[in-house]
Parts: sequence; structure tokens; C-alpha cells
Amino acid sequence: MDTDTTRQGSWPRRVDLPGDARQAVTALYQAHAVGLIRLAVVMLGDREAAEDVVQEAFCGLYRRWEHLSAQANALPYVRSSVLNGCRTLLRHRNRRQARVAAGARPLETAESAEASALVSEEHREVLAALRRLPDRQREALVLRYYLELAEPEIAQSMGVSQGTVKSTTSRALAALGRLVQEAR
Repeated sequence: MDTDTTRQGSWPRRVDLPGDARQAVTALYQAHAVGLIRLAVVMLGDREAAEDVVQEAFCGLYRRWEHLSAQANALPYVRSSVLNGCRTLLRHRNRRQARVAAGARPLETAESAEASALVSEEHREVLAALRRLPDRQREALVLRYYLELAEPEIAQSMGVSQGTVKSTTSRALAALGRLVQEAR
């Protein structure tokens, strides 16, 4: 991670962080990357895209390390970056699908063989229903029940109040229940 290619140009920009900062980012990656990839897979339904989103989030953290107010903010920063990356990718997918649907058959998202083998039929039904939820509701449920975060952490990750987390989670659970029942 010694160079950083900015989006403005193709020339790599050298990022020199102190060794302890480099070690801290590396340690954070080693401790949380797998969980964040799982979060992104649930949000996106695509492992490769999930890995890309997480990688971009950690690159962003690395580039902005010196601007963090405290190291304790690093994990919430990366988690929020992953959620924002998922939102952006989903928006792009939706736009692309809308353009294709205007004159062609709708695009289908295919699960990888690995993902299909890892979950049972019942879990697939729940995941399919979860993917049909609005983005914010899906995020709230994934952060609460998959990552087992507390309401303050969810609120910080989503950039909303704790009250909004409570109401969004409640609505999402009700909607998820209805969607699962419809599927059966």
C-alpha cells in the first residue's frame, strides 16, 4: 500500500504513513476484512463486487488515515464506506437494469456456486427476500442481526439517529416476514 492511484489522474501518488499507522490499517484489515466482505456479499449478492467494495473502503481509510480524529473511528469509517460503496453499486445496477429493461429482458443476478453451496434453501429464501427490501431496511437488518452491532454503532454506520435505526429495523422485520411468507 505504498502508492495510491487517484481517480483524478492515472499517476500514482505516494502516500507515506508512519509505520505504526501502516501497521494499524493492516491489523484492522486482518481483523475485519472477512466480516466486511460478508456484509457486502449480503448487501450485493456478488462476492467479487463485495471484495472490490471492501478493498476500496480500506484504500480510502489508508488515504485518509491522518485525517481521522481517533483510531477508534477507523472501523466505523470503513464500515460506513462499505455501506456507501454497496449503495453506489446498487444504484448503478438499478440504472443499468432500468435501461436494459426498457427494450430487453430484465437482468438477473446470479449467485456464485460457492455462495449457493454455503447456504441452505431456507437461508436462500430469506436472503432473496432480504435483497428485495429497500436499501436502508436491508442495511439495518444486516448490521443488527448479521454483524450483531448495537443500535449506536448501527446509527453511526448508517449516518442516522438511533430512533431511526429502531423504526427502520422494526419495519424491515415486518416487511421481511411478509416477503418470506409470499415466497412460500
